[in-house]
Amino acid sequence: MNDGLTASDSPRLSSAPDDPRSLRRREDSRFLTGRGNYLGDRAAEGEFAAVVLRSPHAHARIRAIDTAAAASRPGVRGVYTAADLDGLAPLPTSIIVATVEPLIVPPRWPLARDVVRHVGEPVAFVVAETEAMAREACEHISIDYDILPAVTDLRGATDGEAPQLWPQAPGNIAFRFRRGDPAAVERAFAKAAHVVSCDLVNNRIVAAAIEPRIAIGHYDTGADRYHLEISGASVHDIRRELAQGVFGLPLDRIRVSTPDVGGGFGMKNVTYPEYALVLWAAQRLGRPVRWSAERIEEFTGGAHARDNLSTARLALDRRGRFLALDVETIANLGAYVSSLGPGSGTNAPAAAMGGLYDIPAMAMDVRGVFTNTAPIDAYRGAGKPEANYLIERLIEAAAHKLRIDPAELRRRNFIRSFPYRRPAFGMVIDTGTFPENLERVLAAADRAGFAARRRASTRRGKLRGFGIGCFLETSRGRPDEEAWLRVGPEGAIAMAVGTHSNGQGHETSFAQLAAARLGMPVERFTLVQGDTASVPRGGGHGGARSLHLGGTALLMAADDLLAKARPLAAQLLQVAADSLSFAEGRFRSGPAADGLPREIDLLAISAHLAESSGAPLEGHGDNRCDVFTFPNGAQVAEVEIDPETGAVSIERYVAVDDYGMLINPLLAEAQVHGGLAQGIGQALMEEALYDEASGQLLSATFMDYAVPRAADLPAFDLEMVEVPTRANPLGVKGAGQAGCIGAPQTVINAILDALRPLGVTHLDMPATPARVWRAIRDARAAKP
Repeated sequence: MNDGLTASDSPRLSSAPDDPRSLRRREDSRFLTGRGNYLGDRAAEGEFAAVVLRSPHAHARIRAIDTAAAASRPGVRGVYTAADLDGLAPLPTSIIVATVEPLIVPPRWPLARDVVRHVGEPVAFVVAETEAMAREACEHISIDYDILPAVTDLRGATDGEAPQLWPQAPGNIAFRFRRGDPAAVERAFAKAAHVVSCDLVNNRIVAAAIEPRIAIGHYDTGADRYHLEISGASVHDIRRELAQGVFGLPLDRIRVSTPDVGGGFGMKNVTYPEYALVLWAAQRLGRPVRWSAERIEEFTGGAHARDNLSTARLALDRRGRFLALDVETIANLGAYVSSLGPGSGTNAPAAAMGGLYDIPAMAMDVRGVFTNTAPIDAYRGAGKPEANYLIERLIEAAAHKLRIDPAELRRRNFIRSFPYRRPAFGMVIDTGTFPENLERVLAAADRAGFAARRRASTRRGKLRGFGIGCFLETSRGRPDEEAWLRVGPEGAIAMAVGTHSNGQGHETSFAQLAAARLGMPVERFTLVQGDTASVPRGGGHGGARSLHLGGTALLMAADDLLAKARPLAAQLLQVAADSLSFAEGRFRSGPAADGLPREIDLLAISAHLAESSGAPLEGHGDNRCDVFTFPNGAQVAEVEIDPETGAVSIERYVAVDDYGMLINPLLAEAQVHGGLAQGIGQALMEEALYDEASGQLLSATFMDYAVPRAADLPAFDLEMVEVPTRANPLGVKGAGQAGCIGAPQTVINAILDALRPLGVTHLDMPATPARVWRAIRDARAAKP
């Protein structure tokens, strides 16, 4: 059977708008017409409202809390502190990291006990008849704080004189992670003809999803069961952490569900204190309890991302061939170890370290550090952007030191033979056309015409730069995934998949997969997701895993459904099962005595099964897979800089990327565009910045934290090269994170190319106008 879903062996180019696979998202109709199902748009019957009182201090001892005045306010149903939360344990962390010494995980209680460790940490929880009443009651809680010294500066956190957050973590060190072959690296550096090094900052950023977090806790007294509704994802992981970690209950005692979600990018995949609080309060009060985050709460209490300092060294021979890569990193964890926090500094960057290049020896050494800041957790790419940024910045530095064209230096060092096993790191990259992608992007960006464009900019008093950036993504997220298909009584086919969509378009792409396999119209398929009561198991989204793992599980479910339908079709047609063929939703046998073919469709088979046994026609796919895929690409940014103001304008952005075979090129392109916008945001403007003296978050609202707007971005010129992987039968590699991984280095390399004639050789993200202007001023002042 050739249904178009089996990966071919040959790469091909795709044009998203003209490709017949490019169906528009089915879910957009309800989103654009106000029919989305968001928690903020509906209320649970009889619900109370909750507000969290948060610490105004970065580090302080709680001497006393007086809640009596707050509890007496009109409409208040409960005022709770840590002393009231009987039976609750600290929030757990799910990540497994092979650290040199055991990862230190201090207790993170739902409400602070004795000491607060970052601005925005929950201290008290007020439940009232309305949110306004709860908020007003918070003003009447009196807390006596003994303010302690705080440390937010990552460089100084490990200093012996720095304030200590946890007695069990001397020097504020949470872990030491090492990977690679340090001895081989040192031997390579000893014989190297050239060595380049960079000290690089990967700036702290905020996910800033359009929809802030919301949580509604329900408790069924008769069944003694909890139900948590959240604007989130990864519901099975959150249920497990709450049930087994916080409440000490069997999994089936807690249900977690999430409807439509207005963005998440990883930060909504994890467990937060508020989730435990609304469930506990719902059980205590016998009514649903809703908590809705204000934007400032998302900035101070939601997970942040990135935030590390690295010293990276690259050894090269006389011809510019890479010999070794050595990386030392200090990775910020914030004040606590969040659900997936340590992974962004350890497992994830290790998988992508070295990028697209054949580097014989590599080593990395990472120290995870506690600071008086919001906890760090997963955000689009989660460690892979950091690893790619390192190698691409090093390559640019090496190219200019050796006076080699940056494109040529990449050509000399690309991985060309597959499968390729990364020395000492173990990852096996199965496919890629890395050199070809670079040539395509340089041609598409008209590199040959850049000199003329630069001269034109110079005549207008502007600086122009051309930046190249490549990337290697390692896609999988959690291993294994499951899916279920069920034919309903009216012929609708429900797809239950353990992944989760918060904007990716799964309702369309999964329907395309199942429709092609079963030969049915796309319109018959509906997606069931994000509810532990409807989907028994699942790994959620994250790591660009949905098609690789979830899509494969869905095809397995379709094949299982067909395997169950085949003997029923044979029985109804009175033929041997092995004589049947299947196409276009029907089983067919050879012609009967009257010369007419015998055939029956899936809906008729399902109706017969339901009538005869009361059971639906269904299938289950259990995809046991821990294999990674490797999306990759070559990108170019061309920028223009006003030297009088430091303002950077991206004049053009061109990408030639490989996401394997595409189910829906239009949706893949949209995912890449979103990722590029976020990567450009980190490169140019986004930074969660704390005051070193007070520990206050200086960028706690959109007045002080910039995210890119349409006017800040060019029209993206994207070409997708489909090189199938054999890691799954679809040949897909994943597109959800790649844009965010490729953009930062591409943009910074372009800016440095524009500034290098002035003597500027280094710039850290974000390249704000002030930072660029200062670099220009300092370079001019340094010239004799």
